[in-house]
Amino acid sequence: MESISRAQISRASIQKLHIAMRHLFIRGSYKPLGMSGEAMINALLALKPEIYGSINDPEKVELNGLLYIAQRLPQGIEECRYVKLIAREGFENSNFEPIIPSKRRRNCYRIDQDQMFIEMTRGRSDVYDVLTHLTFMYIEAEKIRKNAFDLRNRPTKAWEVLTEIVEAIKTKAPYNKEVGYTYLSSIIGRSYEETAEACEKFDKSEEVDSLFHIVYWLGRLSFEEYYEKQDREISFSFTLREKLGHHNHGEVWAKNVKNELFNHSLDQRPLHVISANMHSVMNSLYARAALGRKYYNTSLEDIAEELSLTDNSKLRKMVNDYALSHGMNYLKDFSGTNINVQIIDTSKIDKNTLPREIIVGKHWDDNPVLVVMDYAFGEQAYETMDELLKPSSSSGTKKKLPFKSVNIMGKAGILLGDKGDIMIATSHVFEGSADNYPFKNALKAKDFENSGLAVCEGTMITVLGTSLQNKDILKYFLESSWKAIGLEMEGAHYQKAIQAASMIRNSVSSSMKLRYAYYASDNPLETGSTLASGSLGLEGVKPTYLITSAILNGIFA
Repeated sequence: MESISRAQISRASIQKLHIAMRHLFIRGSYKPLGMSGEAMINALLALKPEIYGSINDPEKVELNGLLYIAQRLPQGIEECRYVKLIAREGFENSNFEPIIPSKRRRNCYRIDQDQMFIEMTRGRSDVYDVLTHLTFMYIEAEKIRKNAFDLRNRPTKAWEVLTEIVEAIKTKAPYNKEVGYTYLSSIIGRSYEETAEACEKFDKSEEVDSLFHIVYWLGRLSFEEYYEKQDREISFSFTLREKLGHHNHGEVWAKNVKNELFNHSLDQRPLHVISANMHSVMNSLYARAALGRKYYNTSLEDIAEELSLTDNSKLRKMVNDYALSHGMNYLKDFSGTNINVQIIDTSKIDKNTLPREIIVGKHWDDNPVLVVMDYAFGEQAYETMDELLKPSSSSGTKKKLPFKSVNIMGKAGILLGDKGDIMIATSHVFEGSADNYPFKNALKAKDFENSGLAVCEGTMITVLGTSLQNKDILKYFLESSWKAIGLEMEGAHYQKAIQAASMIRNSVSSSMKLRYAYYASDNPLETGSTLASGSLGLEGVKPTYLITSAILNGIFA
């Protein structure tokens, strides 16, 4: 009998996870340590995702993974016995203060001491993301409980000291950190050095509780469930189960964008959609003029690096204010998509103020309009792009909007290079399905010649979730006939919407240009280079602005 490869086992584990998640979502609730929760835990342990590091070690708590999820789940969730995933149900108009994780834009609401509501407005990918993080969190909580209590259910000396430290932090009383690190290290199964380093990382992170606090509450709730039968529970609101999969938020978002175009009489000008962050296009077009003569001979990369520094908020405000008075309109999202938009009327920009990296060609004289949308998340990319490209009108008569190009700049995991390198997609393959989308990319590797960065062209894998990837699956995509160069979460969803609009619905011209480029935010095949190892920081400035310049040059030239 032919043996099953690790890649096949891993792919089966991902399928089991998603089947379990869908089943539990339809059912409405489950207990993380009940039979259904155990099935998800076992599937995640069998998968061994790279981002969760030492998840399979029975004693060592995975510290980088814990920080990664703490930055993406609401602060205080470790204290809550009940977690409920909800749709947009009016809590934004209540007196509950929204809690927004630092690395994932979600509105969350602490209802009382025991209950946390998490608003899901970005589609199924959002739900899977949260459930995967919660499953990992409960796995680590069990390790903490086993390390902190003996076989007779008695707390160890280390747990008693941790309890005192958490109380001292709460009352802002002094405590000896080095003593704390020593005792905490035995609870999390790590060395003193690893513990001290992790505690400092948690303390420096925005909107994240201390590692002492998180470990204490994870262990406490695990103990109370295991020995006192005070169950934890994850549930899904009826409204969320009813609305998920429909385009409720994307439809409102696209309508708001189009109304802005109509209101400023921009709907008949050449339109170019750019999916990117909210700073690179603005800075590329406006920073040199906004900051004055001192920066006239400064490269765009150097200007961008200076603007990226934490203490340069005044300079960033100068650029933003100048942009708003020279053709940029900013649409803050209130639809629930969490995708803000900049609409830039290039007719109000003096081309002589552009940096030397932006090359103006004949299309500049057509006065193109740039619709810059913030990053979508997973399946949400299909919803937003599908709605945006649909014919629309302010007068009730539907008509096509003159979209000339769609440009996607994304962050992705690289399989054939290092963090900071650039990837040019030639096709998108959707993991776990037969869906694949080859296309003609107007960007080429030669557009980045002499950039000083490595550039590769090839197939990109659109994955169900970056937190579900492991080396076995990724090596299969790299070394098999797919010859994949990287992985991300939105490409196939964007392309599905674009091809439907151009080939089936005939909503946009078949000659509409497509530009896809990604910069490597991590290399999941290298230990210590996963997303959990931290962001690129200033290293990400160069590839971000090289891609932005290439996109703008393609539009204008």
